Amino acid sequence: MKIRSLTRSRAGRIALAAVPVAAASSLLMGGVAQGAVPVSFAVSGSQFQISASQLEGTGFSQYAGVTKDTAGGEHAVAIANIASATLSDLCQSVVTETPLGTVGILITAGGGGSPASASDLQIGMTGLRGDSSFQNIRIGVDASTVNTGPKGTAGDFAQDADTVSIANLQQTAWSTQASVFTLTGMSLQLTDGKTCF
Repeated sequence: MKIRSLTRSRAGRIALAAVPVAAASSLLMGGVAQGAVPVSFAVSGSQFQISASQLEGTGFSQYAGVTKDTAGGEHAVAIANIASATLSDLCQSVVTETPLGTVGILITAGGGGSPASASDLQIGMTGLRGDSSFQNIRIGVDASTVNTGPKGTAGDFAQDADTVSIANLQQTAWSTQASVFTLTGMSLQLTDGKTCF
């Protein structure tokens, strides 16, 4: 079913308005990451995708964690912290099933040589692909001693690095938050379910 046809009726407009706001706001979430938990808010029932042609970051750590949805369900995630990051050709997408069909939200930013940027970025993810390199990486450190502000649980496995670089980033996540997230050249559109990858 096409988005165009959904918007022609009152019921269609209501259905579009009912697309979970949490899905869109989780993509643009502002708020400083604190503590061992990946987020201080309940996640929606939908995971979303993030892709970028290039991510460059400083102050990196990663460890295991758990995030909860509003029904109390727990979701295992890998928590990635980046103190400062730039993302070229950023794409973020989420797809929701509604009574009138599939509706997606697609956000793009950071193209044309003007990358998007984020400070105190924290991601609760379930999948990551890309070509990565790290400077001064430490693998197998205790999660409570990583070299970032947010830390994991004592005794848990973790890794950290001074810098991280990932080309052709493809990520599936439950949550993203940052103290500042600047989306240069941002475009947001409703789709029939188009995703970043």
